[in-house]
Amino acid sequence: MPEDEKLPFTAHLEELRKRLIVCFIAVGIGFCICYGFSKQLFELLMHPLLLAMPPEEKLVYTGLPEAFFTYLKVAFLAGLLLAVPVIMYELWMFIAPGLYDKERRWVIPVVFLSSVFFVGGALFGYFVVFPFGFKFFMGFASDAIRPLPSMKEYLAFSTKLLFAFGIVFELPLFVTFLAKLGIVDVAFLKAKRKYALLLFFVFAAILTPPDVITQVMMAAPLIILYEVSIVGARLFGKKRPENENAASEKSDT
Repeated sequence: MPEDEKLPFTAHLEELRKRLIVCFIAVGIGFCICYGFSKQLFELLMHPLLLAMPPEEKLVYTGLPEAFFTYLKVAFLAGLLLAVPVIMYELWMFIAPGLYDKERRWVIPVVFLSSVFFVGGALFGYFVVFPFGFKFFMGFASDAIRPLPSMKEYLAFSTKLLFAFGIVFELPLFVTFLAKLGIVDVAFLKAKRKYALLLFFVFAAILTPPDVITQVMMAAPLIILYEVSIVGARLFGKKRPENENAASEKSDT
């Protein structure tokens, strides 16, 4: 077993403190870099909404400091996104001492793939979900009803969706890692598929706005990602004896 497991609890707390400080510094540096481009970043963020709105419509702000604080939040969120590789690296390096040597070599690939999957999920939400979702919401406008989305509300709504899609796209990597540790296997994932599908739709209903289109557009990728997770578990998971797999499948059924 790794020697780090014999360290006292206070030593682990000290290690965690150092890792968190590095993460905070990375986010702070990212914030300083992105603040100079906060206006352009927010214009890029609201571009899908502007395409769904009538040409003469614009976003509004209902309080005098709202625009200023919105740009601050945009810079912080962009800085946080910029610091994701550092955060992932520090997280896995904190976990690494509890792993065996053969498992530690997976830390760097996992950090890289975690960042790629997170960014990929956010981009999927931006380029695929946003245009359909905003067009659906704008469809409720009429001669008597005029949409006036504010900067504050749109930032909260869009960032919630982007981070939600970024997190759910980590599913294949997370499941493959569990399979690599021997916690789950292909037989278990196949047997629990129907329960996973139900949880995906419940999860999508919680994270997305109360409309069917957005919920389905989050649940559908989750279903595909679950199947990708099964493939990842088959390729990289810890192998079990055939008789153990057969017994596991029989008990699940």
